[in-house]
Amino acid sequence: MSVAPANQSHERMEKIVSLCKRRGFIFPSSEIYGGINGFWDFGPLGVELKRNAKALWWNSMTRMRDDIEGLDASIILHPSVWKASGHLDTFADPMVDCLLTKKRFRADQIEPQSGVVYSYTGAREKAEGGKELNEAYSVLLAPGKPAESARKVAVQFYAQRGLTEPELLGEATEKVENTTLYNPENGSLLTEPRMFNLMFKSHAGPVESAENVVYLRPETAQAIFVQFKNVLETSRQKVPFGIVQIGKAFRNEINPRNYIFRSREFEQMELEYFIKPDEVVERQAGPVAQLPEGGVVEGEPEANWGWQVWHAYWLEQRLRWYESIGISRDRLELYWQGKDELAHYAKATVDILYQFPFGAQELEGIAARGAFDLTQHHNASGKSQEVFDQEAGERYIPHVIEPSAGVDRLVLALLCNAYDEEEVTDEKGKTEVRTVMRFHPKVAPIKVGVFPLLRNKPALVEKAKEVRDLLRRQMNVFYDDSGAIGRRYRRQDEAGTPFGVTIDFDTIGENGPENEGTVTLRHRDSMKQERVKIADLPGLILSQIQ
Repeated sequence: MSVAPANQSHERMEKIVSLCKRRGFIFPSSEIYGGINGFWDFGPLGVELKRNAKALWWNSMTRMRDDIEGLDASIILHPSVWKASGHLDTFADPMVDCLLTKKRFRADQIEPQSGVVYSYTGAREKAEGGKELNEAYSVLLAPGKPAESARKVAVQFYAQRGLTEPELLGEATEKVENTTLYNPENGSLLTEPRMFNLMFKSHAGPVESAENVVYLRPETAQAIFVQFKNVLETSRQKVPFGIVQIGKAFRNEINPRNYIFRSREFEQMELEYFIKPDEVVERQAGPVAQLPEGGVVEGEPEANWGWQVWHAYWLEQRLRWYESIGISRDRLELYWQGKDELAHYAKATVDILYQFPFGAQELEGIAARGAFDLTQHHNASGKSQEVFDQEAGERYIPHVIEPSAGVDRLVLALLCNAYDEEEVTDEKGKTEVRTVMRFHPKVAPIKVGVFPLLRNKPALVEKAKEVRDLLRRQMNVFYDDSGAIGRRYRRQDEAGTPFGVTIDFDTIGENGPENEGTVTLRHRDSMKQERVKIADLPGLILSQIQ
């Protein structure tokens, strides 16, 4: 996979962010009050794009399968859920602060740096008899920068501690490589890492007391686990089967970044797919199936599948789904977590990465979680999470394969994947750059734009509104009669609308009967136009967007 130079990638990301604001995909939350870091609002086009992506995922998981059920659980769960799952004790990130600016960073996200460290034992006032401060401090000087820039940072540090005109003491230098102890923005020393729990805390009821503490859920998965038995019994499913949920989650991220990629309020699409333990499979169906050569699992599930084959099966299913909405495999990478990266209960985890302009980052994780979650709730609640398998003739706690995707990250991937610029030449020979969002028609926020050629011709307007009303029963339609037709096309190109329908004088029969009742259908990507009968429009467009 080719990677664009950093400056080009940064410029591309800036253009995407600008278009999202200009065309109504995404706005900063509470913008009129200066915004709030880590929170975003989806505008008219953004909410349609998001709803389309979620609906396609939901339909592929539930309506197109017999073995998966849906759930919509509450955001606030009993605090004991988070104690049993480990979130109260372990759901934390290492946090460091810049000693100069107080800016906060995640310690594990600081890129290693090399250079010369300028260390000081303290500082004193230049004035005779002035105050002396014995507090050690150091600054990392990047290669090629003058020593005075490190001293300037150190002077600022001691000035913040009460010295009016600091004179640095005990300067020493040392070359270092791959250190993460310094602020990458200014070279200042950082504090020692300390753990920071990511869950938002609140209180249920009118009294703020320790007994009433609750948490906004940091993931949707645990609600699925605690409702496992209810769904199993009411749906009359049997293992193997799955439960899916789409919903909001909240994490008090130390350093939200990369636009909507890492935010404090986000949506998840998660599947918990419950399978038989390998030892049960072996007793029931004989030797557990091995992964085929190449590791790609296709076809219908078999009774002798163990966790490895199920894990590979869901990886392939998820990759195919991304392809179905226009994200090709050559834009995706697979990252298999090493043993030192895996959660202690996980048997394997593979991350599906998308090549964003700011680098390859996780779009979805697929984890083989074993029986950890159900076992934790089985023990902590005192309520059995075992199932009785009539085919196997025994009781067991199912194991889980979990494909977990971020909705907001998916929306960002769709935006980045769709954004394109190309030079086009009009009939007069004028060349311009066309910005176009090449969304797959399935996910496009608006499916078709309807345009009367002229807004001051009542017959054209009336017919255009008839076409709009014909189509809007089955798809999202945008009616636009403002400005030159070319400008209207360009606006819809930036919205990612795959089809444009123009009602002209041929449509209403003013140029003869041969094209009466037809319209001009414009294709976004090729800009080619064809005459189509109005009666044929719904079927033709629906065949492309479903």
